[in-house]
Amino acid sequence: MQRPEAWPRPHPGEGAAAAQAGGPAPPARAGEPSGLRLQEPSLYTIKAVFILDNDGRRLLAKYYDDTFPSMKEQMVFEKNVFNKTSRTESEIAFFGGMTIVYKNSIDLFLYVVGSSYENELMLMSVLTCLFESLNHMLRKNVEKRWLLENMDGAFLVLDEIVDGGVILESDPQQVIQKVNFRVLQSAKEQIKWSLLK
Repeated sequence: MQRPEAWPRPHPGEGAAAAQAGGPAPPARAGEPSGLRLQEPSLYTIKAVFILDNDGRRLLAKYYDDTFPSMKEQMVFEKNVFNKTSRTESEIAFFGGMTIVYKNSIDLFLYVVGSSYENELMLMSVLTCLFESLNHMLRKNVEKRWLLENMDGAFLVLDEIVDGGVILESDPQQVIQKVNFRVLQSAKEQIKWSLLK
C-alpha cells in the first residue's frame, strides 16, 4: 500500500473536478475516519481574483484553475457572487463550495476566491495587498474611472501578487517597487529599440 505522501498532487482545479467526477482519492490511514481527512497542503491557494463595478460587470478578472473553464461560466459565477455580496457589510462569503473575501471601494467590488478549506486570513492578505497597491498606484482613487485608465498597471499589480494561483507577495510596498521596476525596465527597452531604428 502506498503512503499518502506518494500520491501525486492534483494540478489546480483537478482536485475538485476529480472529486465531482468520482475520481480516486488517496486511501484513508488506518483508524482515520473517512470523512475527517485533512487536505494536503498546496501552494495553489487562489482560484480567482476579479473586480466588478457597481452593476456587477467585470472590469478585471484572472482565473487560476479550471473550476470555471469558459468565459460564460466565469461571468455567471461573478454575477451570482455579486448578487450575494453586494448588499452585505460582511467581508467573507461561502458560495458554491468556495471561500470568497471581498471589499467595496466607492464604485468597485474587489474579490479573492479560494477553495472551501482555504484559510480566510491568507485570502484576506491578498485582498488587502491588492487594494493597498491599487490605492497607491491610483493615488488614493480606487474607483472605476481611474482603474479603467490604468488597467495595464492593475494587471501588473495583480501579477506581482499572484502567479498561477500561488501567492507571491502580500506586502503592498514590495508590489509597488516591483511594478515600478518592471515599468522602468519596459521604458528602457522601448527607448533602446527606438534608438536602434
